[in-house]
Amino acid sequence: MIRKHLGNPGLLCFAYPCKTLRLFLDKNGAGHPSFFRMRCEMRIGIYQSHPRFGEVERNIGEAVQALKGVEADLMVLPELFNTGYQFLSRREVETLAEEVPSGKTTRALEGVSHSLGTYLVFGLAEREGGKYYNSAVITGPQGYIGTYRKAHLFAEEKGLFDPGDTGFRVFDLGEARVGIMICFDWLFPECARVLALLGADIICHPANLVLPHAQRAMVTRSLENGVYSATANRIGTEARGGKTPLIFTGGSQILDYRGQVLERMGQEEIGAAFVDVDIERARDKRITPQNDRMAERRPELYGVLLKTEIER
Repeated sequence: MIRKHLGNPGLLCFAYPCKTLRLFLDKNGAGHPSFFRMRCEMRIGIYQSHPRFGEVERNIGEAVQALKGVEADLMVLPELFNTGYQFLSRREVETLAEEVPSGKTTRALEGVSHSLGTYLVFGLAEREGGKYYNSAVITGPQGYIGTYRKAHLFAEEKGLFDPGDTGFRVFDLGEARVGIMICFDWLFPECARVLALLGADIICHPANLVLPHAQRAMVTRSLENGVYSATANRIGTEARGGKTPLIFTGGSQILDYRGQVLERMGQEEIGAAFVDVDIERARDKRITPQNDRMAERRPELYGVLLKTEIER
């Protein structure tokens, strides 16, 4: 993995076998590390931030600065990275929500995608007509690609946003097929399973996590579906309008198709981290020579999953 810490933009920590380090000296004799890829197919990155609520320009600017010079094929940013999380009312959502792809946040990140040649997945409050969604957008070198709207709204989000209506979508980027889920979707294993059945190699997971379980749960989501996952969380505390403080857990992480942690950031860390992965590994769904995650499913036994009302 490689990390870029915002407190010291020149500090890169590395410990991953798919990279070779070259050291270049500047005119003052200072060393500057540079990495080039050897055999791995795709570099995935996560950005962990500490946004200030409502300071959209600042939050976007910090993200753009953090992404400068990044050499990654795919970067995942947190949920609602541009606004912060703790809205006090739907009116606040209306004020800070943006249209996609014409809003300033999507346009700014489109520019970053284009300049870096990188695919970006990032969360924002989306406005469409009279509805407001907790959404994630994906952009690429050629511009806007698509949007996913959060299916499972958490706690007070239910009074702020409309339920997502896009369904679960997989985007073919050429190098890999990418699915998106947002934060609390982690609690519902159907989300990751649907994305895997639709062909996702990587699940991008923008998040603003306050519960302590998600990072561990995503280990299982990756393992049971044989997919890479990239959870981009945030840090800090929000306590607005006399509401109970929300303490965000950090711990952004990238997991492999076996559920093994390739990279996990700290609880107070701000910056970006990256790993190189072999996408083909996520397309082999075998657990043992005799067992295949997908081929051995028994859909005829799962009918209860389609019921909207369950007997208790």
